[in-house]
Amino acid sequence: QVELAESGGGLVQPGGSLSISCAASGSSFADIRMAWFRQAPGKARTFVASITHTGNTNYADSVKGRFTISSDNGMNMLFLQMNSLQPEDTAVYYCHYRGYYTLTSWSDYWGQGTQVTVSS
Repeated sequence: QVELAESGGGLVQPGGSLSISCAASGSSFADIRMAWFRQAPGKARTFVASITHTGNTNYADSVKGRFTISSDNGMNMLFLQMNSLQPEDTAVYYCHYRGYYTLTSWSDYWGQGTQVTVSS
């Protein structure tokens, strides 16, 4: 069972920067993809960015060039550096962990979320 714990959310002014983190524990997977999703009030949860154990990254168009996803070598820690934040970035940010058994079989885990609010 993989447990995820996010931290680092808070209030930031438009144009500002914020970094959030996710600590993963209890994993024995070798093949892993970790990601950030976000959910604004009254809206569906959407993909933000992902990174694999091989270092491949992927970003939603809305955050490309502003957000950077990274992890430690063992993928026990996940980070999201957010720059040039705008009010539309306000959401609860969720850490997602996918551990692969095979290419077509995996388990998904979610953190409890951390609130990011962009407001003046």
